[in-house]
Amino acid sequence: MSGQYRRGGIFITFEGPDASGKTTQIGMLKQYLEEAEVDCILTREPGGTGIGDQIRSILLDRKNESILPVTETLLYAASRAQLVGEVILPALQRGCVVISDRFLDSSIAYQGFGRGLGDIVRTVNEPAVNGIRPDLTFLLRTDPSAMRRRRAVSEEDRMDAQEDAFHREVLRGYLALAEKEPERIRVIDGELPADEIAGEIRRCVEALFARRGQETEETRKE
Repeated sequence: MSGQYRRGGIFITFEGPDASGKTTQIGMLKQYLEEAEVDCILTREPGGTGIGDQIRSILLDRKNESILPVTETLLYAASRAQLVGEVILPALQRGCVVISDRFLDSSIAYQGFGRGLGDIVRTVNEPAVNGIRPDLTFLLRTDPSAMRRRRAVSEEDRMDAQEDAFHREVLRGYLALAEKEPERIRVIDGELPADEIAGEIRRCVEALFARRGQETEETRKE
């Protein structure tokens, strides 16, 4: 893959349950892009900015069990708005590849489906995302029980610690999103070996870059 793809900003997101292997795969993709001399940055949700990290601490603190679903949704949207304005949009405008650990799909899955808030989640996030939409999303599908096999109870944050029924609804939400947008959201079995998952991710990214390069070339000819 060539570094020529630095000219066009591309937004790639990773989704899935906690402990699904997202962090590992994000790191492997970043290394792959850097070796190909592609400008890229990593970020995460909630957080990714000074303000966002303060919101993250509120959202994930297990002491805050009384947070209402609507409050939770608005806090995630507030963190996202700051991240888009301060980090994601400027980086895309510079032509970087932006890789984010979670984005709007997480809120739809966790608050829309898991908390049962439905379409209100999309509505409150419209100003937060400012028209930004991922070009490609990887959904690492793992059974909700895998999280508790991979992570000790003492390591669980407030969202991790929710009941299994909640996490099953979250997964159902993710799969519903993938069914609606199969071209954008690529579902990958999170139980596969890490190298096998990374290979599939690289193939998808290369295909996206090839399409973007072709579109750029066609635009030049017009």
